[in-house]
Amino acid sequence: MLQRFLLAIGILNLLAVIVLSITIFTRDQKVAYVDSAKLLNNYKGMQAARAAYQSKASAWQANIDTLAKEVQEQILKYDHENKSMTANERRLSQELIQTKQKQFADYQQALNSQAQQEDTKLTSDVVTQINVYIKKYGQSKGYKIILAATEYGNLAYADDGLDITDEVLVGLNNEYSGK
Repeated sequence: MLQRFLLAIGILNLLAVIVLSITIFTRDQKVAYVDSAKLLNNYKGMQAARAAYQSKASAWQANIDTLAKEVQEQILKYDHENKSMTANERRLSQELIQTKQKQFADYQQALNSQAQQEDTKLTSDVVTQINVYIKKYGQSKGYKIILAATEYGNLAYADDGLDITDEVLVGLNNEYSGK
């Protein structure tokens, strides 16, 4: 019983020291956070990157649609002329269709891979721009730490007064626009 009491007092003392240390450490420290999803969604650089990606994706989709149409036309032609073909012509037509289908599938897979790589690169480039700006912003405003709140809950709670997202977003967009 006495051991439990002493253990409880020890734990309370440890908690008191931790709370006191945190209070002393953060008393004169400027701490803030940004909403990373809001920054990404409203940053003009990200909007431009998404528009560029969408333009490329539209071109890729047009190529896929054209190839799919060619394969479909080849199949329809085969179905229409199948009865009048010799066995050898039928076999050659089937091989041609299979080759076109394989080329189409390979091309589609390559484009999907390229699209994923392009999306990752664009997002990474934008995140780098944002991080560089936040670092400069934090240094110029005297912050000791700027946390990023994500949709996954990496920041459990913070007072709204510590949210500098809008201020950072204005500066980031002004820098992007060259103002």
